[in-house]
Amino acid sequence: MPLIWDYDIKELKKSKQGRLLILERQINYGVSGKEKIKLSEVKKNWKELDIDPDRRRLFKLLIWGK
Repeated sequence: MPLIWDYDIKELKKSKQGRLLILERQINYGVSGKEKIKLSEVKKNWKELDIDPDRRRLFKLLIWGK
């Protein structure tokens, strides 16, 4: 379960914007336990994600080798 303390996670999962917020939080703040970020979700939503510029460069390098 993502670490989102200021929103109801069940409500967020119901909308695309909510799912994007969850994904952004996972990238920017990390995941808990053995949870993993789905690569397919990151690739699919890449242009819409509002993430830290340094993390964006790192992810771009790791995902696409650029």
